[in-house]
Amino acid sequence: MVASIPFIERVIETYAKATEANLRTPGRQESIVVLTPELADEVMVTGDVHGNRRNFNLIRKIADLETHPRRHLILQEVCHGGQTYPQNGGCMSHAMLEDVAKLKVQFPNQVHFILGNHELAELTEYPIQKNKQMLNLMFLLGLQHMYGPATEKVREAYLPFIESCPLAVRLPGGVFVSHSLPEKADSNKFDKTIFQRQPDSMEFFQRTSIFDLVWGRDYRTENAQAFAKMVGAAVLINGHEPTREGFLAPNDTQVILDCCGDKACYVMLPTRDQWTHAEVVKRIEKLS
Repeated sequence: MVASIPFIERVIETYAKATEANLRTPGRQESIVVLTPELADEVMVTGDVHGNRRNFNLIRKIADLETHPRRHLILQEVCHGGQTYPQNGGCMSHAMLEDVAKLKVQFPNQVHFILGNHELAELTEYPIQKNKQMLNLMFLLGLQHMYGPATEKVREAYLPFIESCPLAVRLPGGVFVSHSLPEKADSNKFDKTIFQRQPDSMEFFQRTSIFDLVWGRDYRTENAQAFAKMVGAAVLINGHEPTREGFLAPNDTQVILDCCGDKACYVMLPTRDQWTHAEVVKRIEKLS
């Protein structure tokens, strides 16, 4: 059954408000968010969710942002995955993207949804295939099931929201959170100026440093160290990579969090002067 017109209008309005909230976030500096002890007491960092409704609800419960107004929450990668509509096999994760937008509107200063490769793929219609299924097509089928002839209007609402998402969040204590790292950062080919300016819209549609940042899978120590030096960080926290235990430390600089499966993990970091890689790893907790 197609959603009612008032419901569709609320979704569109929520995306518009969330887009504006992204751009007006306290600490927003061009394409990244820079958190300080003045803005936050602690930050909950999570990994890829990919439509896992149980884990998303657990994240919201643990974050408890209403009770903790000086706690911030970093989310990433909710599109593509989870339950499907039995009528047409469409992906329900579009509803989770809507929930992220609602959270941003409800807690505009506390919620930070960083750009991931699957959201970028929705923005640019870059095809992603997994388990012999075209994820973009399944996402579109889900939208069509819910919104019928209003599907394109909903898409026109969430695309600017995705484009407005920060590329990264810098935490006090030398922690830099982004979806992934570019490959071969140690070759000096990555354009780090994307963190110092607001990218042009066309940069999202081309094979630029934005693409390289969210798609990279280079876990060499040298690569992580080079990128950390580039962004002035001591510890890098990413998602992007599926893990069996809910987290992975592929080197002494990088920590990967994964919130897709039963062993989903997060880390709660108080804002303080300095973090080491080992200290961050020790603070990793299971969602349940």
